[in-house]
Amino acid sequence: MPRLKVLGLALPLMLVMAGCASVPLKQGGTLSSYDRLGEPKGSLSKARVYVDGTGLAPLKTARIMPTTFAFGALPRVANPGDRALVANAIDRALCVALSDRYEMVPGGQGADLTVRAVITDIVPTDKAMAGVSAVVSLGTDFVLPVGIPRLPVGLGGLAVEAEALDRAGVQRAAMVWSRGANSIQDDPLVSEVGDAYGLSADFGSEFARIMVLGKEPEGLDLSLPSGQSVRSWFGGKPKYPACDAFGRAPGLAGVIAGRVGAPPEWTDKHTQPIAQY
Repeated sequence: MPRLKVLGLALPLMLVMAGCASVPLKQGGTLSSYDRLGEPKGSLSKARVYVDGTGLAPLKTARIMPTTFAFGALPRVANPGDRALVANAIDRALCVALSDRYEMVPGGQGADLTVRAVITDIVPTDKAMAGVSAVVSLGTDFVLPVGIPRLPVGLGGLAVEAEALDRAGVQRAAMVWSRGANSIQDDPLVSEVGDAYGLSADFGSEFARIMVLGKEPEGLDLSLPSGQSVRSWFGGKPKYPACDAFGRAPGLAGVIAGRVGAPPEWTDKHTQPIAQY
């Protein structure tokens, strides 16, 4: 069958199958203030944001406090190891992204800014449907010019809130954020937290971006990633030793494992104990 004809048959199927999980914004009651957050914005990710650019401007150092789970989010994922995997991935993403602007110091040391995040909700991934999707997607890669997207069933999601406090405890940035996986962009990982794990990097980069810019971004981020963030993504040494507390990113090994639906713990071995807020 000619490739164009196959493509013509595949595209309508892709459009029909495309879908995404809906995850509402959820306040966990853990921020020092919600009063200055803006109205909800965004399409893929939804967020309410506050940033004090003037207050952030003179600050030079930052530290990451380990991500915790809000009380209501804990029962959503039964396995403590899975919860720790997602929490640690958030911390690592924040540390690497904030390194573009701040000197990152260990959590036990003083810093101009203390950044803390709390997971307010997780929509678990349906492992069985993720496994089916991985097999279907992998199989069609060999016979079609474009791969069949993930089945829009059993998609997971993540909701997080975070803030950055200065030495006096004044809130300088805050975000209430949520995002659901979609069948086009997110690989189906055979894990209850497969989607939440993948989305953790999206949250980390989005919250860090408002702190690096000192303002709420407008539109898509079309800038090239920094050299240090690319090196960290490939599993290289981070810019600041403090970020090594959250382990190295799986890099290409994680991408390859994701293409076959392998759970994230196969390539991301670094997890830390987490606490309930």
